[in-house]
Amino acid sequence: MRVSELRLLDIINIEDGRRLGPMIDLDLDLEKGFIKGIVILVASRGKGFFGGGRDNDVFIPWDKVIKIGVDVILVDGREIKL
Repeated sequence: MRVSELRLLDIINIEDGRRLGPMIDLDLDLEKGFIKGIVILVASRGKGFFGGGRDNDVFIPWDKVIKIGVDVILVDGREIKL
């Protein structure tokens, strides 16, 4: 699977089944040759006009990625500030 294909998958939190947002980046350690994590874009639920707020980038460590499937990426978001 290519990174461009990963970006098309939904990111789902296994804790509550909620869709978190699209993957916007993959964090790599090029010196050691491994994936550190993924960066997703999460819509804020702040007190902006009509309830909308700024979107936030959230880093999810690679060890919190549970499964990469055909349609979704399942992550354990219990300890991640969303």
